[in-house]
Amino acid sequence: MPNTPITEMNDRTRAIFRVVVESYLESGAPVGSRTISKAPGLELSPASIRNVMQDLEELGLLAAPHTSAGRMPTELGLRLFVDGMMQAAEPSQQEREAIESQITEQGPVEDALRATTSILSGLSSCAGLVLVPKREPLLKQFNFVKLSEGQGLAILVGQDGGIENRVLDLPPGVSESALVEAGNFLTARYGGKSLSQALAQLDREISAGELAIDKASEELVKAGMVTWSRDPADRPVLIVRGQANLLQDNSALADLDRVRRLLDELEGKQEIARLLDNARDAEAAKIFIGAENKLFSLSGSSVIAAPYKDGDGQVVGVVGVIGPTRLNYARVVPMVDFTAQTLSRLLTK
Repeated sequence: MPNTPITEMNDRTRAIFRVVVESYLESGAPVGSRTISKAPGLELSPASIRNVMQDLEELGLLAAPHTSAGRMPTELGLRLFVDGMMQAAEPSQQEREAIESQITEQGPVEDALRATTSILSGLSSCAGLVLVPKREPLLKQFNFVKLSEGQGLAILVGQDGGIENRVLDLPPGVSESALVEAGNFLTARYGGKSLSQALAQLDREISAGELAIDKASEELVKAGMVTWSRDPADRPVLIVRGQANLLQDNSALADLDRVRRLLDELEGKQEIARLLDNARDAEAAKIFIGAENKLFSLSGSSVIAAPYKDGDGQVVGVVGVIGPTRLNYARVVPMVDFTAQTLSRLLTK
């Protein structure tokens, strides 16, 4: 944060800072002192305004893109404005109805999530993002296959017919019979359960010493389950819609390199998903501005994201938008919050 918080600024400085930020967010262009002097209620000369703007620039809150141009907020200035000055506007009735009409009980939840990204993208003129709940398949069968003296393959078959493999390190000197015994044990013991249920039961049984298998097979069981337990975090599911909106922004044509970098970043869905995951613990919408996150240090983008919950009150996913730092935060933040709340209501029914 800057050395001078909003509460320590005098009224004149706060008023000028607010006009610069709000004008920039509306137009995307640097704001000059003459424009600010025409703002209602200020009654200051352009010279006085320039002095205040110079002070704000020295604090790192404003910047001048050209020597003869006006000022625009820095990412630090945007953060200060969003956290301390922004007056959020509730979504309009029309916006609420548009969001609710897409989030219905008709059809699979995944369809509602895809529709959610599209409507958010259209309303915000950004790209819409939804981090999908991780749906764990029920387990059907486990197998272990020896690849070499030190490595093996753990094979998981789900009741939905899906088959996935993981390479794992084998305990020294493990026998073929131990591989078979470990696979049979896992299949008999945890078949019909989800992976998280199987892991929880395994932990309890290990703690209570209830695994009725030999030591080599027990080590295989532990190694296999640990291998699978890391999987959900490594493969987040992300839906992205409306990337074309990022080219419609007034400043996009003037900064095509930034837009290209942002579109490239959106292709790396895993990194975006990990960023959204950071919003899971938020009570409401969380805002990531520009270089605050290394992912957007080049494109200078912002993400607004909010978690949504299931019927048990557990966070199951995150919904949000991504666009340039020149977002209408006051309008988009409540819109994302309302969307998350509407999704939560759907999942509690």
